[in-house]
Amino acid sequence: MKIAVLPGDGIGPEIVAEALKVLDVFRGEGVKIETEAGDIGGVAVDRQGDPLPAATLALCQGADAILFGSIGGPQYDTLQREMRPERGLLRLRKALDLFANLRPAQVFPELAEASSLKAEIVAGLDIMIVRELTGDIYFGEPRGIAINAAGERVGTNTMVYSESEIRRVAHWGFQAARQRRRELCSVDKMNVLETTQLWRDVMMEVAPEYPDVKLTHMLVDNAAMQLVRNPRQFDVIVTGNLFGDILSDEASMLTGSIGMLPSASLNAVGLGLFEPIHGSAPDIAGRGIANPLAQILSVSMMFRYSLKRPELADRIDRAVRSVLQQGIRTADIARPGEAVASTARMGDAVVAALRAQ
Repeated sequence: MKIAVLPGDGIGPEIVAEALKVLDVFRGEGVKIETEAGDIGGVAVDRQGDPLPAATLALCQGADAILFGSIGGPQYDTLQREMRPERGLLRLRKALDLFANLRPAQVFPELAEASSLKAEIVAGLDIMIVRELTGDIYFGEPRGIAINAAGERVGTNTMVYSESEIRRVAHWGFQAARQRRRELCSVDKMNVLETTQLWRDVMMEVAPEYPDVKLTHMLVDNAAMQLVRNPRQFDVIVTGNLFGDILSDEASMLTGSIGMLPSASLNAVGLGLFEPIHGSAPDIAGRGIANPLAQILSVSMMFRYSLKRPELADRIDRAVRSVLQQGIRTADIARPGEAVASTARMGDAVVAALRAQ
């Protein structure tokens, strides 16, 4: 198994270091794992003058899976847009056609009190958001800022989806629902946007291929409200790039901390990029206090979806649960008065739980 490791910026190198400890456990047990690191994002701009160097892209194209940390920082905000760290990640997603983004939002019983909502509302929450990742307004053309005839600046972004783009992520949504409660909610804004009218039409066309899955539809503004009002009504949500970006971040706060949530971005042949959904957190970078659990759970998703070793994924999930049951907490999930563990301490605890299995 060849894994491309892209630590990136901010807290990325710190939390990826803890995830690599997990891989070392499996190596010690005889699992053949090869890793190779590459630059992406701000560090790649600093070192190589490009947020996605050709060598990094080639490394990822030759890998079985990609373990990704985080990118970005305020020092890059004044760069030309194509040179900003985020463009490196967008280009990588597009180059590898990583169109299906799986974002689970699960509340661990031990962390129900850490949620922004009342524990009784989020207890038992287990949602999977399937977000289309390579289309929509993030990639549509034309785009840019121009001067109109009146001399005003005008910003333009284009929301666009083809039928085939919608159809292929629809299948991912239905297949994910089949592995769970067989309930799929498609989120759109068809009452206003023609693009999402097509989205709903295609979802309804695909539905007969999955007669065992119940398909429902919801407008995105209502979905945002319902995630706060009654989040447990959802099983699998499938939606476009823009709406999925917003809704998955909202869902993350139901779980108690954005530092707990992993994600997988997959293409049609199973190559995936696995990363925590949080950002680079430059305000805490280098302080050793970041929560590495989302990064470690991303390793679990990597073994489950790309490397086809679900038994290793299950072991990681059990180890994380064991650590939480022991009461070990980083600052973002600790309650007032609780002892706070460092990034390295949390990673070591997961390793110990793995070895104890």
